[in-house]
Amino acid sequence: MALLALVAILFCLGTSTNAQLSASYYSYTCPNLSSTVQSVLQSAISQDARVGATLVRLFYHDCFVNGCDGSILLDDTSTFTGEKTAGPNKDSLTTKVFQVVDDIKTAVENACSGVVSCADIVALAAMDSVSILGGPSWDVKLGRRDSTTASFSGANSNIPGPSSSLQNLISSFNSQGLSANEMVALSGAHTIGQARCITFRSHIYSDTNIYGSFASQLQSNCPSTSGSGDDNLSPLDLQTPTRFDNNYYKNLQKFEGLLHSDQELYNNGSTDSLVATYSNDASRFSSDFAAAMIKLGDISPLTGSQGEIRKNCRIVN
Repeated sequence: MALLALVAILFCLGTSTNAQLSASYYSYTCPNLSSTVQSVLQSAISQDARVGATLVRLFYHDCFVNGCDGSILLDDTSTFTGEKTAGPNKDSLTTKVFQVVDDIKTAVENACSGVVSCADIVALAAMDSVSILGGPSWDVKLGRRDSTTASFSGANSNIPGPSSSLQNLISSFNSQGLSANEMVALSGAHTIGQARCITFRSHIYSDTNIYGSFASQLQSNCPSTSGSGDDNLSPLDLQTPTRFDNNYYKNLQKFEGLLHSDQELYNNGSTDSLVATYSNDASRFSSDFAAAMIKLGDISPLTGSQGEIRKNCRIVN
C-alpha cells in the first residue's frame, strides 16, 4: 500500500502543470524548432524592429488572460469574440505581428507537422525577439497546448493600462502571481517599441512628474486635442529605441518615461530603489528580466490532454 501511495504521489507530481513544461520538450519531436523560429524572426525584425517589441507584448498580453495559451491569436467569428479587439490589444498589437506568427507557424509545420503549439511559438518568439535586439536569452520552457476559447472581457480587465498607478500595477501583477520586483523587471521591455499618442497624451500635457523639455519634444508629434494625431508614434525609449538595454530605467530617473505608468515606477514610491539598481547594473536587469519572463510563461498553461495543438493559430481546429 505504501508503495502504491508513493507511486500515486509521484504521478501527481509528474503531471502537475509546470512539471510538464520543459526546455527540452520538443528535442525529439521537433529538433530544429529553435532555428526555424529564429530564421523567420531575424528576417521580420531586420525589416521592422517594432515587430520584436510587439511580440514581447503579445506574450505578456496572452499570459495575463487565462494563462499562456495562445488565446490572443484567435480571430473573431460570427459566433465568437476573441481578444484581438479588446481595448489593450486593438491598436497595440499590429496586423503585421499576427502575420509574423502565422509565418513562423507555417515554417514550423513544414518542419514538424502537428507538433508545436501556437502558445509555445509565442513564448519562443518573445525570447528570440529580446535576444535579437541585444537583450538576454533564456531557456524557454515548452509543452503548452492551445486554448479552444478566449476571453474578450478578461483582456479588457486583466491588462493594466498606460494610465495605471503604481498600486494598480502592483495589484495587477500580484493577481497573476508576480511580485512588484518582477513587475519592475518586466516593465523594462519598454526599452524597445513605440506607443501611440493617445496612450501618453495626458502624461505629457497634464502630469507634473515629467521633464519639461522632454514633454515639449513629445508634444510636437502629439497634439493636445483628442482625436488629432492619436495614432502618431513615439519610441518608449528615445535613447536606443531598437536596442534592448537598461536605458529605460535611466530615462525614468530623468523623469523621461513616455507613459504615466512608466514614470510611476520612479516617482517617490516603493519601486524607486529597484529602478536605480537596474539603471546602474545592466547585468542585474538582464538576469532579473529573464527570470521574470520564465515565471510569466508559467502562468496557467494548458498541458497534457488539455486544449489542442492548433493547425492554424487563428482558428480552433
